[in-house]
Amino acid sequence: MSSIINPAQGKILVSEPFLQDFYFKRSIVLLAEHNEDGTFGLVLNKPTDIRLSEIINKESFRVPQDFDNFIYLGGPVKTDSLFFIHTRNDVIPNSFKIMEGLYWGGDIRHVNQLIEKKVLARNDIRFYLGYAGWEPKQLDRELKENSWVVADSSTEFLLKNPPESLWKNAVKRLGKEYAEWINYPIDPQLN
Repeated sequence: MSSIINPAQGKILVSEPFLQDFYFKRSIVLLAEHNEDGTFGLVLNKPTDIRLSEIINKESFRVPQDFDNFIYLGGPVKTDSLFFIHTRNDVIPNSFKIMEGLYWGGDIRHVNQLIEKKVLARNDIRFYLGYAGWEPKQLDRELKENSWVVADSSTEFLLKNPPESLWKNAVKRLGKEYAEWINYPIDPQLN
Protein backbone atom coordinates (compact mmCIF):
# COMPACT_ATOMS: atom_id res chain seq x y z
CA MET A 1 0.00 0.00 0.00
CA SER A 2 1.65 3.18 -1.09
CA SER A 3 0.64 6.78 -0.73
CA ILE A 4 -1.23 8.29 -3.68
CA ILE A 5 -0.92 11.88 -2.43
CA ASN A 6 2.45 13.59 -2.72
CA PRO A 7 3.98 15.24 0.35
CA ALA A 8 3.43 18.99 0.47
CA GLN A 9 2.99 21.81 2.93
CA GLY A 10 -0.25 21.33 4.87
CA LYS A 11 -0.44 17.56 4.29
CA ILE A 12 -0.01 15.04 7.10
CA LEU A 13 2.07 11.90 7.34
CA VAL A 14 0.33 8.93 8.95
CA SER A 15 2.85 6.38 10.21
CA GLU A 16 2.37 2.73 9.35
CA PRO A 17 1.29 0.74 12.42
CA PHE A 18 4.57 -1.13 13.07
CA LEU A 19 6.97 1.80 12.84
CA GLN A 20 8.85 1.45 16.12
CA ASP A 21 10.77 4.73 16.30
CA PHE A 22 10.19 6.52 19.64
CA TYR A 23 9.04 9.75 18.01
CA PHE A 24 7.18 8.28 15.05
CA LYS A 25 5.38 5.23 16.47
CA ARG A 26 1.72 5.67 15.51
CA SER A 27 2.29 9.33 14.85
CA ILE A 28 0.78 12.09 12.78
CA VAL A 29 3.27 14.57 11.35
CA LEU A 30 2.05 17.89 10.00
CA LEU A 31 4.22 19.03 7.09
CA ALA A 32 4.93 22.73 7.55
CA GLU A 33 7.45 22.87 4.71
CA HIS A 34 8.36 20.52 1.86
CA ASN A 35 10.62 21.52 -1.03
CA GLU A 36 13.87 20.62 -2.81
CA ASP A 37 15.84 21.53 0.35
CA GLY A 38 14.01 18.95 2.47
CA THR A 39 11.01 18.62 4.74
CA PHE A 40 10.08 20.20 8.10
CA GLY A 41 7.18 18.93 10.17
CA LEU A 42 5.84 18.54 13.68
CA VAL A 43 4.61 15.36 15.33
CA LEU A 44 1.17 16.38 16.56
CA ASN A 45 0.13 13.53 18.84
CA LYS A 46 2.96 13.10 21.38
CA PRO A 47 2.11 15.21 24.45
CA THR A 48 4.53 15.21 27.34
CA ASP A 49 3.94 15.75 31.05
CA ILE A 50 6.13 18.88 30.88
CA ARG A 51 4.38 22.21 31.18
CA LEU A 52 5.38 25.35 29.29
CA SER A 53 6.39 27.11 32.53
CA GLU A 54 8.93 24.34 33.26
CA ILE A 55 11.02 24.96 30.16
CA ILE A 56 10.58 28.62 29.30
CA ASN A 57 12.90 31.38 30.53
CA LYS A 58 10.76 32.82 33.30
CA GLU A 59 12.49 36.22 33.17
CA SER A 60 11.59 36.85 29.52
CA PHE A 61 8.38 34.84 29.19
CA ARG A 62 5.77 34.73 31.94
CA VAL A 63 3.20 31.95 31.76
CA PRO A 64 -0.04 32.58 33.66
CA GLN A 65 -1.17 29.52 35.58
CA ASP A 66 -4.42 29.25 33.63
CA PHE A 67 -2.40 29.08 30.38
CA ASP A 68 0.26 26.59 31.45
CA ASN A 69 -0.21 24.05 28.62
CA PHE A 70 1.60 20.77 28.28
CA ILE A 71 4.36 20.69 25.67
CA TYR A 72 4.36 18.19 22.80
CA LEU A 73 7.32 16.30 21.35
CA GLY A 74 7.61 17.75 17.87
CA GLY A 75 10.28 15.35 16.65
CA PRO A 76 13.87 14.20 17.09
CA VAL A 77 15.63 17.27 15.64
CA LYS A 78 16.65 20.24 17.83
CA THR A 79 14.86 18.89 20.91
CA ASP A 80 16.32 21.77 22.92
CA SER A 81 14.33 24.29 20.85
CA LEU A 82 10.71 25.37 21.21
CA PHE A 83 8.41 25.62 18.18
CA PHE A 84 4.75 26.53 18.00
CA ILE A 85 1.72 26.39 15.74
CA HIS A 86 -1.35 28.55 16.17
CA THR A 87 -4.65 29.65 14.71
CA ARG A 88 -4.18 33.38 15.31
CA ASN A 89 -2.35 34.87 12.35
CA ASP A 90 -4.54 37.93 12.91
CA VAL A 91 -2.60 38.84 16.08
CA ILE A 92 0.76 37.00 15.78
CA PRO A 93 3.06 38.75 13.30
CA ASN A 94 5.73 37.01 11.21
CA SER A 95 4.00 33.64 11.15
CA PHE A 96 3.82 31.32 8.16
CA LYS A 97 0.65 29.77 6.82
CA ILE A 98 0.75 25.96 6.83
CA MET A 99 -2.84 25.40 5.76
CA GLU A 100 -6.15 27.22 5.98
CA GLY A 101 -6.49 28.42 9.59
CA LEU A 102 -3.17 27.02 10.87
CA TYR A 103 0.15 28.86 11.14
CA TRP A 104 3.68 28.17 12.29
CA GLY A 105 5.94 30.46 14.32
CA GLY A 106 5.93 34.18 14.77
CA ASP A 107 7.34 36.66 17.25
CA ILE A 108 7.59 34.78 20.57
CA ARG A 109 7.87 38.01 22.59
CA HIS A 110 4.62 39.20 21.07
CA VAL A 111 3.06 35.80 21.83
CA ASN A 112 4.02 36.27 25.48
CA GLN A 113 2.34 39.69 25.56
CA LEU A 114 -0.80 38.23 23.98
CA ILE A 115 -0.88 35.46 26.59
CA GLU A 116 -0.44 37.93 29.45
CA LYS A 117 -3.21 40.16 28.06
CA LYS A 118 -5.45 37.09 27.62
CA VAL A 119 -5.80 37.73 23.87
CA LEU A 120 -4.67 34.16 23.16
CA ALA A 121 -6.62 31.24 24.56
CA ARG A 122 -5.04 27.89 25.43
CA ASN A 123 -6.61 26.28 22.36
CA ASP A 124 -5.18 28.93 20.01
CA ILE A 125 -1.58 27.73 20.27
CA ARG A 126 0.48 24.57 20.85
CA PHE A 127 4.14 24.34 21.78
CA TYR A 128 6.56 21.61 20.63
CA LEU A 129 10.05 20.57 21.64
CA GLY A 130 11.99 19.66 18.52
CA TYR A 131 10.77 18.95 15.04
CA ALA A 132 10.74 16.22 12.42
CA GLY A 133 13.09 16.88 9.53
CA TRP A 134 14.10 15.07 6.37
CA GLU A 135 16.98 15.85 4.04
CA PRO A 136 16.20 16.16 0.30
CA LYS A 137 14.77 12.87 -1.06
CA GLN A 138 14.88 11.19 2.40
CA LEU A 139 11.10 11.36 2.87
CA ASP A 140 10.63 10.05 -0.68
CA ARG A 141 12.66 6.95 0.26
CA GLU A 142 10.62 6.42 3.44
CA LEU A 143 7.40 6.70 1.42
CA LYS A 144 8.65 4.04 -1.01
CA GLU A 145 9.39 1.82 2.02
CA ASN A 146 5.73 2.33 3.08
CA SER A 147 6.69 3.90 6.41
CA TRP A 148 4.16 6.69 5.86
CA VAL A 149 0.95 7.51 4.05
CA VAL A 150 0.44 11.12 2.97
CA ALA A 151 -3.08 12.44 3.61
CA ASP A 152 -5.13 15.60 3.42
CA SER A 153 -6.39 17.10 6.63
CA SER A 154 -7.89 20.22 8.15
CA THR A 155 -7.06 22.49 11.04
CA GLU A 156 -10.23 21.46 12.84
CA PHE A 157 -9.44 17.73 12.51
CA LEU A 158 -5.86 18.15 13.72
CA LEU A 159 -6.60 20.38 16.70
CA LYS A 160 -9.98 19.04 17.85
CA ASN A 161 -8.99 15.36 18.03
CA PRO A 162 -7.41 14.35 21.34
CA PRO A 163 -3.75 13.35 20.82
CA GLU A 164 -4.39 9.78 21.97
CA SER A 165 -6.97 9.21 19.22
CA LEU A 166 -5.52 11.35 16.41
CA TRP A 167 -3.59 8.51 14.70
CA LYS A 168 -6.55 6.12 14.87
CA ASN A 169 -8.97 8.74 13.54
CA ALA A 170 -6.58 9.69 10.73
CA VAL A 171 -6.27 6.02 9.73
CA LYS A 172 -10.07 5.75 9.61
CA ARG A 173 -10.12 8.68 7.17
CA LEU A 174 -7.66 6.87 4.86
CA GLY A 175 -10.40 4.43 3.87
CA LYS A 176 -11.06 0.70 3.82
CA GLU A 177 -7.62 -0.15 2.42
CA TYR A 178 -6.06 0.95 5.73
CA ALA A 179 -8.87 0.13 8.19
CA GLU A 180 -7.15 -3.02 9.48
CA TRP A 181 -4.24 -0.91 10.79
CA ILE A 182 -6.37 0.16 13.74
CA ASN A 183 -6.59 -3.42 15.00
CA TYR A 184 -2.90 -4.24 14.65
CA PRO A 185 -1.12 -4.67 18.00
CA ILE A 186 1.35 -1.96 18.93
CA ASP A 187 4.03 -4.61 19.30
CA PRO A 188 3.71 -7.15 16.44
CA GLN A 189 5.61 -9.76 18.51
CA LEU A 190 2.67 -9.86 20.91
CA ASN A 191 0.36 -10.99 18.12
